[in-house]
Amino acid sequence: MEQADGAALARLAAAVVRARLTGRPVPDDVPDRAALTVPGASFVTLEAGGRLRGCIGTIEAARPLYLDVIRNAQRAMRDPRMAPVEAAEWPALDVKVAVLAPGRAIPAGTRAEFVAALRPGVDGVLITDGERRATFLPAVWAKLSDPDVFVDSLLAKGGWPAAGWPPGLTASTYTTAEYRDRSPRQPL
Repeated sequence: MEQADGAALARLAAAVVRARLTGRPVPDDVPDRAALTVPGASFVTLEAGGRLRGCIGTIEAARPLYLDVIRNAQRAMRDPRMAPVEAAEWPALDVKVAVLAPGRAIPAGTRAEFVAALRPGVDGVLITDGERRATFLPAVWAKLSDPDVFVDSLLAKGGWPAAGWPPGLTASTYTTAEYRDRSPRQPL
């Protein structure tokens, strides 16, 4: 994806958040950039003053990429892990869109095998046992750079005990291209 396409997605996500905060219609015009209309998977992350305010996404392409970004931007505003984003936060709100490349399966029979297959700082990771799943975007490596701490946190996120390795887990990795629409912004 070209940088201009990614920048257009980040602007779109910010426009969606702004529209929702001001009670205006959410923009949903079909973009004139062909790369944005093909099926794609994305995550939208909202941060205010460096503090996470929402992060919601899609692992597998299920709709045109621009529609995936619109959907995830709206959902990130009401991430169930935290209070909804409010209009007063708009001036300090950073909007990030991560576009996911297709995933690839990695060995996960044992924790050691799984950790050895990871590429810290490069890969996003998805683990599942068929009922539960958890994922971390590649950006999480910046905060959890030690692979064992990363894996412990990923397991805890999925509801598994942090130590050890639950039987039957499968894993895949993916990469992302990230685009930002940064603050500061004018108050609403």
